[in-house]
Amino acid sequence: MLPDRGCSVIRVPYINTVATGQNINRMRMEAGFTVKDMQAVFGFATPQAIYKWIHGTAMPSIDNLVILAAVLGVTMDEIIVVDTPASKCG
Repeated sequence: MLPDRGCSVIRVPYINTVATGQNINRMRMEAGFTVKDMQAVFGFATPQAIYKWIHGTAMPSIDNLVILAAVLGVTMDEIIVVDTPASKCG
């Protein structure tokens, strides 16, 4: 819970799916993987899920996020971008 600073609005953190997708894409390229390579790693019939992650229209499941982090050599925290909305209290 975020500290109360005289404002009754609680700022709830959320996953920024677009920024997370950009991270996935950047880390994938830095690791030297193509989208087809990632498709093979996950055993997907098509690359659509990977493209959805990259474009921020879908997120990997927790299981797939664990695999993704291991394959890319990073932590899940490095992949996921968490934002907190600005306070609406003056």
